[in-house]
Amino acid sequence: MPDLTHLIEAAQKGDRRAAAELLPLVYDELRKLAAAKMAAEAPGHTLNATGLVHEAYIRLVGGQQFDGRGHFFAAAAEAMRRILVDSARRKRRIKRGGDLQRVELDSETSAAPERDEWLIALDEALDRFAAVEPQKADLLKLRTFGGLSLDEAAKALEITPSTADRWWAYARAWLRVEISGEKSD
Repeated sequence: MPDLTHLIEAAQKGDRRAAAELLPLVYDELRKLAAAKMAAEAPGHTLNATGLVHEAYIRLVGGQQFDGRGHFFAAAAEAMRRILVDSARRKRRIKRGGDLQRVELDSETSAAPERDEWLIALDEALDRFAAVEPQKADLLKLRTFGGLSLDEAAKALEITPSTADRWWAYARAWLRVEISGEKSD
């Protein structure tokens, strides 16, 4: 069986056979990442985990260059992030009923609009964080959008678990302050 890194490189160069061999090897891991992301989405989302994997895979194999397995899965997490954020933004548009709130007949309120707003705020804060701390932002993306454990993310980023732990604590604190708007003097 060919090495995953070699298959990724060959698929990027347009080798259809390599792309066909690559998908079964990474599909289960991508599906787990997508399922973790979709579990955090509001009920009634029009995209499911399988659809999210397929959209992300199409974006990944479309010409992006990867420096191995870790970079591939980091890019997959980023692609899933983009897909979910784009979906939330589309729902927010006026022509898609963005100014209306769905109310379930058997409940008092719906969590979907709040979840979409939070996801967009997270995306915007993450972009700001990436501008000042790109490596820590990559860790945050892998954990938040990629569903990777701290050890898996450390391995993907080629850093020690203790460094990943420090970066994770810093990134979470930075993000909490940025999204909540609470800044200490």
